[in-house]
Formats: sequence, C-alpha cells, structure tokens
Amino acid sequence: MMGERTVAQEALFYSFSLERHVPADHLLRSIDRFVDLSGIREELKPFYSETGRPSIDPELMIRMLIIGYCMGIRSERRLCDEVHLNLACRWFCRLGLDGDVPDHSTFSKNRHGRFRDSDLLRRLFETTVARCMVEGLVGGEGFAVDASLIRADANRQTGGPGSDGLAPDADSRAVREYLAVLDDAAFGAATPVVPKYLAPADPAARWTSAHRGPAFYAYLPTTSSTSTTPSSWTWKRAPPCDRPR
Repeated sequence: MMGERTVAQEALFYSFSLERHVPADHLLRSIDRFVDLSGIREELKPFYSETGRPSIDPELMIRMLIIGYCMGIRSERRLCDEVHLNLACRWFCRLGLDGDVPDHSTFSKNRHGRFRDSDLLRRLFETTVARCMVEGLVGGEGFAVDASLIRADANRQTGGPGSDGLAPDADSRAVREYLAVLDDAAFGAATPVVPKYLAPADPAARWTSAHRGPAFYAYLPTTSSTSTTPSSWTWKRAPPCDRPR
C-alpha cells in the first residue's frame, strides 16, 4: 500500500545541532583543525575606529574567504549565498543557524581597505605555508615557480597606445593605485619598456596574446617557494603581445 506523508502542525521548538549534522570526514572539519585566527583582531585594531557601530567580525570574513578558496568559489555573491545555505559552511564560520551573513560588498571594501593596508592576507598566506612546513606537507628545501594568466576586467576596445599615457582627467581608484607605485623597483621602474597599450579602467594590466588567440589585458600572478622564505605571491605584468589583433 502506498504510504502518504503526514503533515502535522509545526513544532514550536526544535532541538538542532550543527555539530551533529556536519560529517566527521567533511573537508571543512579537516581544515578547521589547523585554522588559528586569534591574532587577527590585534593585527587590524589600528585600522578600525574607536567610535561608531561595531563592524563585521574580521575573523568571519577570513573564514568565508577560506571557504571560497578551498571550494573554488570566485564570486563573492555566490560565496555569501553558499555560506547562508550550507550547514557545514555555517559551522565553519561559527554562525549557527540564525547568524547573519555579511553582504558581498563588505568583502570588496575590506580587500581594498583594511586588508590591503595592513597586508593581512599576505601574512596569513605565509603563516599557512609555514604551518605546512611544520606539519611536513612542504619541505621548504627546493625552489618552485608557477604562473598563470588572469584576464583583467578591462575592455580591449577602450585602451590606447602606452606612449600616449593616461588622460589628464583619469582619476579612478585603479589609476591612483597605478601611479602610486609606478616608480617602485618591483613595478614600473622594473623595466624601461613602454607598455604597448594602456587600459584606463586598469592601467596596471598588460596587453598580451600569450594564449595565441585574440589579445587581451591580463595579469601574470606567480607563486614561489624557497628554503629560506616560506612563500611569496607576486603580481607581474603579462608577457607583451607581438602585434595587436
């Protein structure tokens, strides 16, 4: 005989434990054992005001970013949705069932503000690699370099010749950041070569056809590991394009 689900009146109270519903072999449980963010608030304290409304917990944002990196979630909107709906993510972020998930715009403001000014993400990355060395996951005795092109968010049709420079009235955040480090040894002063094309939306990106297809603006992030320095992350210009396409 076919059964039928009986829909009873909703209970007034529920007993629910996130700890019990997250499997013991879940990826986030394995990661959580090694995550120690106790020093974040002290690191960021000089970058917060002593007055005003309390901010979003910086440890919560870092835990959410760890989820995004480990699960390949590049969109901050999607990351917020995932943490909101996924019980394991809520457990990892210490949100419980009724904790509020930050708005996606909060990440952008902090990445371009406090996190960048304090160099927090770099220190977290180096701390992670150092912990891997202690646990025997990374030997730290060799040297390795890897790189991949990342397409910049710049329209290939709006750029102009690099010899013409930027327009005098260009005053976006990307332009200000580009001009601020133009004379640094690791940036503009690292090479006398004038960029072939400049994109006003992102002048730090470089025009490249390294994929042997239509040229585009891109970055070339590289990672390296040595026996003396646990790890470093450096943004480099993409290889120049042989000819415009």
